[in-house]
Amino acid sequence: MTQRSLSHDFTADLLEASSHPCLSLYQPTHRAMAGRRQDALRFRNLVDELEMSLRKHHPKRKAAPLLQPFRALAEDAGFWRGHMRDGLVVLGSADLFRVYQLPRPVPELAVVALSFHVKPLIRILQSIDRYYALGLERDCVRLFEGDRDHLDELDLPEGFPRTSEDVPGGREGQRFIAARASHAGQAGVVHGAGSESDLVDAATSRFYRSVDQTVLAQFLRPAERPLLLVGLPENIARYRAVSRNPLLLAASVDVSPRALSLEQLRERAWQVIEPGYLARLQDLVNEFHAKYERERADSDVAKIARSAIAGRVATLLVDAARRVPGHLDLDSGAIRPDILSRPDVDDLLDDIAQQVLIRGGDVVVVPAARMPTDTGLAAAYRF
Repeated sequence: MTQRSLSHDFTADLLEASSHPCLSLYQPTHRAMAGRRQDALRFRNLVDELEMSLRKHHPKRKAAPLLQPFRALAEDAGFWRGHMRDGLVVLGSADLFRVYQLPRPVPELAVVALSFHVKPLIRILQSIDRYYALGLERDCVRLFEGDRDHLDELDLPEGFPRTSEDVPGGREGQRFIAARASHAGQAGVVHGAGSESDLVDAATSRFYRSVDQTVLAQFLRPAERPLLLVGLPENIARYRAVSRNPLLLAASVDVSPRALSLEQLRERAWQVIEPGYLARLQDLVNEFHAKYERERADSDVAKIARSAIAGRVATLLVDAARRVPGHLDLDSGAIRPDILSRPDVDDLLDDIAQQVLIRGGDVVVVPAARMPTDTGLAAAYRF
């Protein structure tokens, strides 16, 4: 089972499903092997819930092909024995099937609706406490993704320069350096342009430049998240000298990543990230209050829904802990409350957030204690 990058995929094909019904399955999972059997059983039970919801409104001949890839994943022993994180989401429709592992637990949920239930994904992707950390050694790098409570080392995709030998000329350069060092040991002097130190420095700079370009293109720009450097001061200085990355943080963790456990690295990283996170969050709240005073912001869910459809919402703050079941009319923006236990009912806050993103607005999921309103939404308008 090939899993995809959530940061790369969170585009119109998930926000605007071309066919429905849309099946959304969420569950917490275990990193330790001891919990995997229970995870697989829980997944099968949630697929059964999807089937029951589908059968209420759709004939068996339509439900069966929609459920088939879910059933196949349930029986994929290799998937359940492989690397797991803290949460799992599986989305399916007639023309789409996606599997994503999540860096934090999510509540169990099996929803059949006219659109995918993506609020938990928005919670991950649109939360401003997310960041990347790049662990630097002279000849290799490691990439981490984290937030306040979690940090995970990422499996780097094919083509990512993990070591200096992955850069064009890197392997030959290392061999040349070794040969020169051997010759120096035998002859007592090395002739020719450049010392061994110069050659190593040049190879390291070339490697870091390639890493900088790749991490920016493949990870930072799609997610618009900052990059924190972790490494010895001399390695960090050399990386900064060749970097053209506008998302690179000025602060860093000045210690070799090999010297820290994952938990120690998370703690050190969050000490650097937290001040900026709190400042950004406060700026968003202050902007809402300032615009509210000028009648260019709102907290009323019904008014925000109409404004979202009209493309008026510039920034939407969403309470991470709230769910409001109901229907959103995609033509008028009118809302109709409902009960979430019905199979065709999604979360209104989720649907409104999707419409804001589709129309080019910003969505930020905010911890409940820091929301400036008690309705679940706070919208700042463009006009």
